[in-house]
Amino acid sequence: MAGSMMIETPNVHGIGEKMDPVKYLAKIAEEENQLMDEEQLKEQETGIMELGSKYKSEGNAQDLQKLIQMIRPFTKLLSKAKAAKLVRGLVDMYLDMEATTGYEVELCKECIQWATEEKRLFLRQALEARLIALYFDRARYSDALALGSQLLKELKKLDDKNLLVEVQLLESKTYHALSNLPKARAALTSARTTANSIYIPPKVQAQLDLQSGILHASEEKDFKTAFSYFYEAFEQYDSVEDPNALKALKYMLLSKIMLNLPDEVTTLSSGKLSLRYSGTDLDAMKAVAASAKNRSLKDFQAAVKTYKTELEQDKIVSKHLDTLYNNMLEQNLCRIIEPYSRVQVEYVAKKIDLPKDQVERKLSQMILDRKFLGILDQETGVLVIFTPETRDTTCDNVIETIEAMNKVVDRLYQAAKKLT
Repeated sequence: MAGSMMIETPNVHGIGEKMDPVKYLAKIAEEENQLMDEEQLKEQETGIMELGSKYKSEGNAQDLQKLIQMIRPFTKLLSKAKAAKLVRGLVDMYLDMEATTGYEVELCKECIQWATEEKRLFLRQALEARLIALYFDRARYSDALALGSQLLKELKKLDDKNLLVEVQLLESKTYHALSNLPKARAALTSARTTANSIYIPPKVQAQLDLQSGILHASEEKDFKTAFSYFYEAFEQYDSVEDPNALKALKYMLLSKIMLNLPDEVTTLSSGKLSLRYSGTDLDAMKAVAASAKNRSLKDFQAAVKTYKTELEQDKIVSKHLDTLYNNMLEQNLCRIIEPYSRVQVEYVAKKIDLPKDQVERKLSQMILDRKFLGILDQETGVLVIFTPETRDTTCDNVIETIEAMNKVVDRLYQAAKKLT
């Protein structure tokens, strides 16, 4: 019977062309109880994966979703490990499409429910890890932490270290997104400790290095160390030709800008490895570096406006560019008001080419932060700058001299007393 099925069905490489995939899978489902040898199962498995890849390349999310649901009867013919690999592979294809059908979470939950009913423990755990990543991407951080906490307990008991590293890394990313940096670092340390005891693929190692760089930049503002981690992540991603290499390179350039080394951005972006990633992302970082070098707020704002998608939609870059903008604004304001003891706020705003209200708010904040001594006269619209008072140290020096002479006299008195 199994042999006749293989004759009736199309050649494995022609799935989806000669025969309707739904009919093809339905036929497999009908004969799920029939015996099939290892070679035939392998052919069917390969055919299903090829069909999934075809749907992914075409952007056909709806049919790929149906495929995932319809292969379930066929997975009963496979070993649990192979079935888990097949289902996880197809689910990854569906989620990596980023088709935003709105059904991603539901599909993942549905597959988890099916795996639970079929008592496929490792597949359920792998799908739950993927669901945590999905929650993180959808900014559902509380759901991600709740499921992650539950899954971590199970994984520690089973000692599944590969999946444990993945979940701990996701936990670190989630805590970082919630600005809970101590817990983000603790989760990352746990992930690195677990990873040190096993072999992990270059892609996972790159994710660990990238997260380490992000935390060093966010928590300690240590961009020198962050750059080292970003560079390691870039090399790992580049070795497996992963598109995330561009993100790592982008963060490398950001680190150089934040270290006030804008000249090195051009050098890095024109290197041999970087040339293959040339595009709007690198152009955006070059524009920011040029504005930082020239200390031009106007150029900086123009760069942000031109490359809004590349700069503002990336939360990591956006956060640090806000800091860079504030630093540049303060430096420019200090440079303008430095020669004056009294200066009109309107004149300062005109020189820096910003609205008067914005400049006035920033000057007030700088006065409160003690960046300079002064007051804002609201009635006349004038900034009054005070010269820092310097204390006359003449009296202190005289007192120190007298104390030193007193010690000398005391010693001479003690010496004279011994002679007598």
